[in-house]
Amino acid sequence: MAEVTLDLRGFAKSDAYVQLDEQVRAVLDGVDDPVTAMATVSALVHHAFGHLWTGFYRVVAPQLLRVGPYQGTLGCLEIAFGRGVCGTAAAQRKTVLVADVSKFPGHITCDGRAQSEIVLPVFDRSGALIAVFDVDSDRLGAFDAADELGLVRILGWFSGH
Repeated sequence: MAEVTLDLRGFAKSDAYVQLDEQVRAVLDGVDDPVTAMATVSALVHHAFGHLWTGFYRVVAPQLLRVGPYQGTLGCLEIAFGRGVCGTAAAQRKTVLVADVSKFPGHITCDGRAQSEIVLPVFDRSGALIAVFDVDSDRLGAFDAADELGLVRILGWFSGH
């Protein structure tokens, strides 16, 4: 098991995500518990890039997300589908990338330092939406297509891809 938390801030994003994906898969080898995996992915992604907030909102009822394993300051406890960036990603079942959260209609402020955000849907092996993965930065425009591609690859663990 890889017992080191990587700091990948000095690497090109594409290279950093390849290394991080390898580490996630090594650490989660033999794991079949999605909550354990969520906790592990949150910690590894958070510390690899020094994000403000990194974690999961789990689908706990039709149209309702509840905060799951995460790293950072307190998160919102519950978010309805369609509300804020996380609820929008859940409702649309697609990634929502926001360069400036102050310009996103209905943005929910959990930490006033958040400037940009990326939220990705998380699917299980049957294709069911089980969560969204939310990453916040204290910098404007912190996320791009390289983040989306890298995070989709990492989150593929949950669907078996």
